[in-house]
Amino acid sequence: MLLKTKPADVFVDRHNGPDDAGVAEMLRVVGVESIDQLIDETVPAAIRLKMPLNLPAALTERAFLAKFKGIAEKNRLFKNYIGLGYHPTQLPAVIQRNILENPGWYTAYTPYQAEIAQGRLEALINYQTMVMELTGLEIANASLLDEGTAAAETLHMFHSLSKKKGAKRYFVSEQVLPQTIDVLRTRATPLGIELVIGDHRTADLSDESLFGAILQYPAADGAVYDYTDFITKAHDNDLFVTVAADLLALTLLTPPGEMGADAVVGNSQRFGVPMGYGGPHAGFLATRDAYKRVIPGRIIGQSIDAAGNKAYRMALQTREQHIRREKATSNICTAQVLLSVLAGMYAVYHGPQRIRQFASNIHVQAQTLAGALGELGLEQGNEFYFDTLDIQLESAELQSAVKKEAEAAGINFRYFGENQVGISLNQNTEIEDVQGIVAVFAKVLGKDAPKVELPGEAEVNWADELIRKSEYLTHPIFNTHHSEHEMLRYMKQLENKDLSLAHSMIALGSCTMKLNATAEMIPVTWPEIGNLHPFAPREQAQGYAEIFADLEKWLCEVTGFDAVSLQPNSGAQGEYAGLLAIKGYHDSRGDQHRNVALIPASAHGTNPASAVMAGMQVVVVKSTEDGNIDVADLKAKAAQHADKLSCLMVTYPSTHGVYEETIIDICQTIHEHGGRVYMDGANMNAQVGLTSPATIGADVCHLNLHKTFCIPHGGGGPGVGPIGVVADLAPFLPGHVLIDADGRTASAVSSAPWGSASILPISYAYINMMGGEGLTEATRIAILNANYLKARLEEHYPVLYTGANGRCAHEMILDCRQFKKAGIEVEDIAKRLMDYGFHAPTVSFPVAGTLMVEPTESESVEELDRFVEAMVKIREEIREVEEGRADAKDNLLKHAPHTAATVLVHDWTRPYSREQAVYPTEHARAYKFWPAVSRIDSAYGDRNLICSCTSIEEYADAEEQLVQADKGPSY
Repeated sequence: MLLKTKPADVFVDRHNGPDDAGVAEMLRVVGVESIDQLIDETVPAAIRLKMPLNLPAALTERAFLAKFKGIAEKNRLFKNYIGLGYHPTQLPAVIQRNILENPGWYTAYTPYQAEIAQGRLEALINYQTMVMELTGLEIANASLLDEGTAAAETLHMFHSLSKKKGAKRYFVSEQVLPQTIDVLRTRATPLGIELVIGDHRTADLSDESLFGAILQYPAADGAVYDYTDFITKAHDNDLFVTVAADLLALTLLTPPGEMGADAVVGNSQRFGVPMGYGGPHAGFLATRDAYKRVIPGRIIGQSIDAAGNKAYRMALQTREQHIRREKATSNICTAQVLLSVLAGMYAVYHGPQRIRQFASNIHVQAQTLAGALGELGLEQGNEFYFDTLDIQLESAELQSAVKKEAEAAGINFRYFGENQVGISLNQNTEIEDVQGIVAVFAKVLGKDAPKVELPGEAEVNWADELIRKSEYLTHPIFNTHHSEHEMLRYMKQLENKDLSLAHSMIALGSCTMKLNATAEMIPVTWPEIGNLHPFAPREQAQGYAEIFADLEKWLCEVTGFDAVSLQPNSGAQGEYAGLLAIKGYHDSRGDQHRNVALIPASAHGTNPASAVMAGMQVVVVKSTEDGNIDVADLKAKAAQHADKLSCLMVTYPSTHGVYEETIIDICQTIHEHGGRVYMDGANMNAQVGLTSPATIGADVCHLNLHKTFCIPHGGGGPGVGPIGVVADLAPFLPGHVLIDADGRTASAVSSAPWGSASILPISYAYINMMGGEGLTEATRIAILNANYLKARLEEHYPVLYTGANGRCAHEMILDCRQFKKAGIEVEDIAKRLMDYGFHAPTVSFPVAGTLMVEPTESESVEELDRFVEAMVKIREEIREVEEGRADAKDNLLKHAPHTAATVLVHDWTRPYSREQAVYPTEHARAYKFWPAVSRIDSAYGDRNLICSCTSIEEYADAEEQLVQADKGPSY
């Protein structure tokens, strides 16, 4: 017997769902001899790559993890007292293991289908309640991307609300975090808004050109101010006031809402989320109830289901940019759901007393440190402070000496001004750490270090008006689950209410719910990845530097571009950054007048919203009847606006799931008229290895790493949206005020220099373990899987758009509009799929009344067949209604989803059996996933908005049941 050696455990075989037998069967059904033939019939020859991807050879999981451990160990873990909105903290192990490292939580999708997302929605309403009560305001969203962008969102929100005509100036306290000012500058400039940066104590608020102001609490240098008088004067002059605040400090300090603030923003990282070299973290935004219809981001609200039971859902969805498009007040299309859940669970687990104790310990340690440094003769500049001391040295030379000695001791402080040292203590600080800090200064000063001891109690020396007197986190949810056993059970109960990729395929068109391999996830929680401060000296982050350099190089190879920025921390942020690069290019050439963005009618709603935020005028390009861009209309509008043309925004393959044959001509047309081509990378997973944005003719493209490159959706976030650009746009990629981001001088689009750095290792792992051939094969299998579903389903549901040869790309649109004649809506199909154990495909996007289906390469033939079985059976259920065999209103679809409580009634009166309702297939019988609630009344929830933890007794009787519809893909 002859034995051959070759790798026995190849990662690509783990990532791609179909085996050889499955591929052969799908090829037979599709009607082609090979995948090569299918690709030739699907992807236009003119855009095909001439050479394979030049990427490192694929590694096995074991080899990759060994390699990556070596890279991660190049990061040096210092004690970090830098502050500036980022602090060492401790994520409880019970939350880390059972949420952050649990695919039941991190592989779920945005909770558009609320009936199978009740666990995550409850976790988010806990988060909202926490934010509202700590800030002292009436409404909060379910998170934003980070503190800087949350602050920028309030700038835009209040500018749009201001009644002061022509007011285009915004006061920014010089003590706002520098990275926040950087992001504010980025967002204000395209809109013609001027930032007035100064001392809030001397600001002239009577200036009629001002419409708002933002303050920091505590200030960037750690000082704590009472802003009540400032806010009163601002309101007297019709100014809106935002306060950027530290949630942990608000357990002791008077909340800004009680001072009169109109909005409070910040970062919830301090509530148990690792620093991760900058992210991801959940930004928060709380405001007054009067602004609930303009607050950006997602709000979770309570409603009732068909049985009158309490049910959670995403509220006020008409505010979303997928509906409002260029009239949207924000391009935000996602949240930091997984991080919000972590922060909210931190509050649930610790409760108000423990969290307050953390804050008390930190402040007492800061007092102790201030006293010891005072004994050394050092001046502390803050009269009132929470956790941060401002040590004012005698000279810049002394500041330099402190830095040298501190780093030799493995300690990072903040160094600012000519002679100042900032020291921010944190939850992990022990009295031995305080002693170590004192020792650094003592050595530099040539003195003996005084011995420090933590007192059993200490008096708070703040002014009385700064001391919090109101209660917070009073709801039982924050006062019940404080033992690990109870916490474990609570989280498991919530997890069991949510459908995720751990249960079944989630065939969401344009959302790419593919495998998030465990080996890719493992490094995320390594200390070397999670415990770095984003503003630590770069020489301490050489592991991250290697990750960034490799990932940028690999993404350049995949896209064909010359440079990449990893900073944008969502797809919508990537869109915005890409448009700013185009704007920067035109401005540098004296073409400031080029401000017209051509956008196809079929585009994602974030496209026009982002364009408006970038200061552009949106001109819509028509679509043809077959779903393609109307090239004649595009050429006419490009010529009409030639003098002002800035760019075209285009998705490829199209939002309709087709490789448009005219794409090269389209790009050339834009270039001929002086514009640039921005490619929306939502469908990049249908390009990798087969074509590329640069080959097609694009100049810039954002990449959804949470789609194509396997970062989990996390129930609606985190995401990463880096952009690739051609060489002449590279100088206009985002920079950062605090870190030299490779010489880039543009201002930042995100708070952290490399955005959500700690989840970039997921995509790094995916590319490493797939290699160039594996990435290309994944694209090929994604196209095969989609065309297999098309072949199996098109006789039951018309496929709306196809390419020249009758093929779809990686996704397709199933037309369900004809069922309206029988009274069946596409939402009914979505809800009925829950009874079969599936999450619905994308509902009513990009065409109302349709389902957009994307199976991805990760699904096996067996799973695809199970989905086909469900869709075919549902079609038969619809046919029963069409033919009068089932009642038009009292039928399986209209009553879906069916809960256990629904069918466990003594008197079953419906015209179909309980078995038909809940066990429509043998698989459903064996592996039943039970929806937690019946169909939710969304309209009732919007009319009676409750977005915090509230008891069921406050509800009125349920009204007529209405449907929650999907509003399009999540970025």
